[in-house]
Amino acid sequence: DGTINAVAQQAVARGCAFGVLPQGTFNYFSRAHGLPAPVDEALALLLAGQPRAVQVGQVNGRVFLVNASLGLYARLLEEREIFKARYGRSRSVAMGAALLTMLKGFRLWDLQVVDDGQPKRLRTPTLFVGNNPLQFEQVGVDEAASVEDGELGAIALRPLGRLAMLGLLAQAALGRLGEAAEVESFAFRHLEVAPARGPANRRVRVATDGEVQWMQMPLRFEVSPRPLWLVKPAAIERERAA
Repeated sequence: DGTINAVAQQAVARGCAFGVLPQGTFNYFSRAHGLPAPVDEALALLLAGQPRAVQVGQVNGRVFLVNASLGLYARLLEEREIFKARYGRSRSVAMGAALLTMLKGFRLWDLQVVDDGQPKRLRTPTLFVGNNPLQFEQVGVDEAASVEDGELGAIALRPLGRLAMLGLLAQAALGRLGEAAEVESFAFRHLEVAPARGPANRRVRVATDGEVQWMQMPLRFEVSPRPLWLVKPAAIERERAA
């Protein structure tokens, strides 16, 4: 998803057709849109399919297809790449890297958030914004339906210790994250995030589709006014989380 994100930036800006040959670790984007994983089937779709408008998110003008985040989740993705370079690219390596990162500890962020015009305060180790219903379904968060209805979904964790964080990881693996009292989730179309204390224009690391870069606050998350014209099947039986 990080690789195709680089091309999607230009495809959205220019309004041109976008095709995918899924070859990543999790392939959330292609799976959510019913794109076949075998290369011969994916090529056949590119030759015969038609471009169809699909929703993408953006943060400070940068497009994301699957998710964007700051805090612990962004750090987790950054350290995951180190593990992949050493041990290879697989889902088990990604999960092991996540576990070790959380055991190291994490800082809390004091954030002032304006959710579709409504201000609120968040104190959280991470803020996760998603544009992929399949990813929300797999961890058991209700915002999957909102994403399919033209919104983005957000997940913020309340302050908690390392053992509680490991418990949340287990609940996410079981598809029951939304049941946890330490989890706050909500849907939106526009979300502005700024520091509750300190310089309002500080620079922070933000992950978009697994790639980490520096951005200046406030961060503005929103549904992109421009769609991505994805070559995809006319009708799909989208994969559902077990």
